[in-house]
Amino acid sequence: MEKIKFGFVRHPYEPVFNKDSKVLILGTVPSTASRQYGFYYTHPQNRFWRVLSSILNCEFPDTIEKKIEMLLKNRIAVWDVVKETEIKGSCDNTIKNPKPNDINLILNNADIRAIFTT
Repeated sequence: MEKIKFGFVRHPYEPVFNKDSKVLILGTVPSTASRQYGFYYTHPQNRFWRVLSSILNCEFPDTIEKKIEMLLKNRIAVWDVVKETEIKGSCDNTIKNPKPNDINLILNNADIRAIFTT
């Protein structure tokens, strides 16, 4: 079995929010698959978008544009706490030397009333 090595990851996405956002959903850092697919929670086995669209009683958003539209329409912001780190694959418990994102970017520019973590 091949041993997974630490790799350097810099967060590839901007936060999704606007001034009307009320809820902030924070993850850690995008998975390897999500980085390949180009957006938050896009690994095919990740249920984030299916669960969220069900809770919001919305149609499943099958494109990045529709995901952003669904979030903003429902006043939801999404970002991750880690700006850059060393990590083995997508395993959060292997994170080394993390540097945080500045969450104040969202908190100072939106009326966030609740924060949830994934």
